[in-house]
Amino acid sequence: MPRVVGVVFREAGKVYYFNPCRLDLKVGDNVIVKTSRGLEFGEVVMPPQDIPEDELTAPLKKVIRKATQEDRTQVEKNRAKEKEAFETCEEKIKEHDLPMKLVDVEYVFDKSRIVFYFTAEERVDFRALVKDLASIFRTRIELRQIGVRDEAKMIGGIGPCGRRLCCTLFLSDFEPVSIRMAKEQDLPLNPLKMSGICGRLMCCLKYEYEWYKEFKSKAPRRGTKIKTPYGVGTIVDYNVPKEMVIVEVGEGLRLEIPVAEVKEAD
Repeated sequence: MPRVVGVVFREAGKVYYFNPCRLDLKVGDNVIVKTSRGLEFGEVVMPPQDIPEDELTAPLKKVIRKATQEDRTQVEKNRAKEKEAFETCEEKIKEHDLPMKLVDVEYVFDKSRIVFYFTAEERVDFRALVKDLASIFRTRIELRQIGVRDEAKMIGGIGPCGRRLCCTLFLSDFEPVSIRMAKEQDLPLNPLKMSGICGRLMCCLKYEYEWYKEFKSKAPRRGTKIKTPYGVGTIVDYNVPKEMVIVEVGEGLRLEIPVAEVKEAD
């Protein structure tokens, strides 16, 4: 089995596999790796380990070296240049009157290219913009259109829960989220309460969806008559985290009964 090390290039970014080349690497180490974009600066998030061959989606590229202090200084310089490039690109976008919003700028570690991330309602003809930017920065220019969820991940922010956005903390990939997930969890179908700052359905709607789905496959429907120690009652609600049904017996008496112990009345 091939031996790999997991590396990310952004916080909560996608994990890429590289050949550790017998380097003594551990989680938290910064490394310089060779990618299709050139030399890049990344962080080890998975120590060297063997994985099955079928988990590799592309030929393994190598870790060039552990990052040095000079490499970290270079990264800081690149970050400063990214701010300048952002301002320059925004000016050029205005000059060309292009219907696009610049979101972020990324210098590849070896400065072999600059990537400009933007959002737009439709496809944008930015050929003239690329030509201008290339003449200014004298390096390869890449403009990449992204979606609103990617924009939120890059910019960051605070969600309705009061915590940092999940996509900036641990979500490396965006999975489909549907209104059905909210219905399955008996959430109020209010777009304002179900949408994140990106304007799309919140990613956290998916977290407990399978749990609710499994629970409801076992629990009788609301309105079902079941036996209780106090007589026949009616299921009026659920306590999914505790895997219990809420039963009303008579007037005002409510009980919580484990779904595994529910017995329907004859």
